[in-house]
Formats: sequence, structure tokens, C-alpha cells
Amino acid sequence: FQIKMAQHASQLLPSVILLLGLVIYTVSQRGAEEQFKTKPNFIIILADDIGWGDLDVNQPEKQTNNTPNLNQMAQQGLRLTDFHSPASTCSPSRAAILTGRYGLRNGVTHNFAVNSVAGLPLSEVTLPQLLQQAGYYTAIVGKWHLGHNGPYGPNNRGFDYFLGIPYSNDMGCTDRPGYDLPPCFPCVSSEPQVIRQRRSVHGGCYSKVGLPLVENGSIVEQPLDLRALTEKYKSAALRIIHGARARAQPYLLFVTSAHMHVPLAPTVANSSGDGVYAASLRELDGLVGAIKAAADETDKGNTLIWFTGDNGPWEQKCEFAGSGGSAKQTTWEGGHRVPTVVYWPGRIPANTTSSAVLSGMDIFSTVLSMAGIAPPSDRHYDGIDATNILLHGEHSGHEFLFHPNSGAAGKFGDLQTVRAGKHKAFYITGGPEACNGGTGQVQLHDPPLIFDLEHEEAEETPLQFDTPDYRAIAWRVAHKRDELLWDIATDRSVSSADYSQDELAAPCCDRTKAVCRCHTVC
Repeated sequence: FQIKMAQHASQLLPSVILLLGLVIYTVSQRGAEEQFKTKPNFIIILADDIGWGDLDVNQPEKQTNNTPNLNQMAQQGLRLTDFHSPASTCSPSRAAILTGRYGLRNGVTHNFAVNSVAGLPLSEVTLPQLLQQAGYYTAIVGKWHLGHNGPYGPNNRGFDYFLGIPYSNDMGCTDRPGYDLPPCFPCVSSEPQVIRQRRSVHGGCYSKVGLPLVENGSIVEQPLDLRALTEKYKSAALRIIHGARARAQPYLLFVTSAHMHVPLAPTVANSSGDGVYAASLRELDGLVGAIKAAADETDKGNTLIWFTGDNGPWEQKCEFAGSGGSAKQTTWEGGHRVPTVVYWPGRIPANTTSSAVLSGMDIFSTVLSMAGIAPPSDRHYDGIDATNILLHGEHSGHEFLFHPNSGAAGKFGDLQTVRAGKHKAFYITGGPEACNGGTGQVQLHDPPLIFDLEHEEAEETPLQFDTPDYRAIAWRVAHKRDELLWDIATDRSVSSADYSQDELAAPCCDRTKAVCRCHTVC
């Protein structure tokens, strides 16, 4: 009997194993599908050259109404009042946001040019690459500025879709120039007055290559129409949101608007500088509002929207530059403290504010954490996971945050400024050009200048060197700075960017025509 039972059991065993395997497979598949459906969507909106004070709710005493949609988003979400761009110019800031690493690690320490042959080093791993590998649909709409040739373009750095400009909107001529200071002129004109003016135009104007609009590696318009750009960006963004919803696929949408970078080109504006800037700000706010409405309509409880800036105002542009804010009037703090609002209904408490010291580099670790993705372990990161600050009201941000030089005094990438709690230390000052054309004298500080931002927001009166408070803070800052510099010096994952240039590297739709002119249907 026992032998017969054993034989019977042995005959049933393969069927049981097969059935058990099918059950396990079905459960795992259902679990994966449920996880896929509940993976959050991420919309990162990065404004260009925006001032901390441009957001109405950051300066309620001014009683302006230029950002009603962002104001509402702040009321329904979280406003971060001490949030900083990773650098004070475009390429370094964007590289740090997408890699979670300082420029001294990722190799991008200053801006790439129209003729740049390369871009963000290929050894760097980007946020969209990691999300794409995890099943996300990834798209960027707007400015790239991390390399536009071959493997350096956005479609080869983790983005499934790209519509936008390869670099800043002032790095090419247009037929209808926007507002800039000094003004630039149209791409090509045979009118005598334009020819005379072109001879004396300032070096910041580009006349050889038209500003291109690129879609997935192909130029679709050159030169583009600045005044039609916002509408094209909005249409693309809404199409991406609705398309991902129809596929039940989680998505990353990175909207990198041309606002508030010169040339400003609002569709409606009066001729005064203030009116032009305010109109541009309202246009940006309208774009944010349209994107938020689409996200709410399609997947409201499962979509995080993070609005911030790549750096502060370009003060040299005077009336066409933003506001650093009443408490941030200096070039120093205003160059990297940016307006930031994070919105996720049902997850982020409404109408809350945090003064935690955070950086654009933190977007990398925070988004990956929320998506349940572990970053590669073969490299060092400088951003932190701010999930508990966003979702649970914690206030412990960076104990120390370093602000690199990306275009002012000193060497590109140098960690010249250190934030330590309420204190800020400077090892070098001077360099950037102000609205009046003046340039601060470059000065090295050893020991460093240290300001108490709680009591000295204008950064005009530093702490006295001979006080116990100064000595204690200076020691902590120097120790942490030396520690970080040694960590970077011994980091085997450090990359080096190629900043070489070649005229043939410039995006050109048709080299047989002036300014590479061509127009196709976009």
C-alpha cells in the first residue's frame, strides 16, 4: 500500500509542481502589474533664470498677480523657501539635477556652446535612464544644453522623446527677435540700417546660425518662432501626459521652459521692460497651469509636480531680469536660491512650507526613492533623498551645501561658497556683471567671510573674525570642505567633460542656406 501511494504521489508531483509554478507566476505577474500601475508619475518643471521673488507667494507684500497657478499649487502643496540650484549657470545646473552630483564629479563645470562637439560625459548615469530602464516613459520638452551631437543628445541620455532647443534661447538668431539688453537683430536683412547696426552689435548676439527647434534629433524649424514656442511646448506636454495615461504607463516629463531667459518673447506685452517681464512670467505660469490641469485630470493622486529654477536672475539684463526677492537682493544669494513648489495631492500636505536647505541635486535621489529604484552603487552622490521632507514634514535638509563657481570669479567648478545651517562662508567674492555694467573686484578670503543669513540677509556685514562663534563655524566649514574635496579627489567615478568646439558641430538644417534656414511641419 505504501509503495502504491508513493508511486501515485510521484506521478502527481510533476503536475503539482507545474500548477504551483503557474500560481506563483500569475501572482507575481499581477503584483508586477499592480506595482507598475501604482508607480508615481513625475513632472519636473524647470524655469530658466527665474528669481526667488518672481513667485507671488514669496513676496505677498508686493501684491502682484503674475503667478496665480503657481500660487494655487503652493496652497495645495509644499513651498520650499530655502531651495537652491546646483549651479548659477545653465549646463552645470542641469547636469547636477540629472546626475545628483556636483560638477566636479560629473565633469560639467560651465556652459556648452553652439559649436560644442560633446556634452555631459557618457560615463554619467542620468535620472531618465534609470526610470526608463524601470518601465517609465520619459520625455523632455524645452531646453537641453547638455550636448547636441550624436550620443550626447537627449534621446541617447534616457529620454524617449525630445522637443525643444539644444541650448539657451539666446544662442541663435531669429526672424522676430525677442526683448534683450542690448537688443539683437533679425537673422538676415539687407536693409541698410540693420547692416549698420549689425556691425556694432554686442558679442552676445548670434548671427551665423538660426535658433533651431529639434524633435527627436531632427531639426523641424530653423530659425524657430520664439512667440510660438510656449504653445508648442504646451501641446507636446499635454500629448505626453494623455498618451502615457492611455497606455497605463508611468512617466517622467521634464519641462525645461525658455522662460525667464532672454530674449523674452511674450505673445502679449507692453513696450516697458517691467511689462515685458511680467507678461513673460504670466505666460510661464499659464504653461504650468495647463500642465497641472492635465495631470489632475488624468492621474491626480499619482502624479508629483516639482517646479523650480535652474538658477537665479541674470542681473546684467536689468529690466528683463527677475527679482531675487526682498530678502535676497544680493547677486550672491539671488544667483542660486530659486522659487520651488512641490505638489502631490493626497501625499504632500496642502498649504505647507519648509525652510529645509535643499538643492536641485536632491531631485535625483528623491524621485528614484519614490519610484522604488536604487541608484548605481559604483559612484558617489551629492544630493540627498528629500522624501521625508516632502511627504512627512521633516525639516532636516543639507547640513552643508556647496555652491560652485560656474561663470564668475575663480576656477570653473570650484566650491567657493559653503552653506552651513544659517551661516554662509565665502572663500572668494566678486566677478559677475551687474545691471549698471559694474563688476565686483575679485577677492580671495582666507579666512573666509561668514554671514549669518537669519540676521544679515543682504550679505553685507560678515561676522567678526575674532569671535568664538566665527572660529567655531569657520573650523566646521573648512573641515567639511576639505573632506568633500578629498572625497572627490579620490572618487574613481569622477567624469571629465570635453569642451572642444568645431563650427561643423553647430546644428544646421541646410548648410547651403543663410543661417541654415529651413521650415518643416512641426
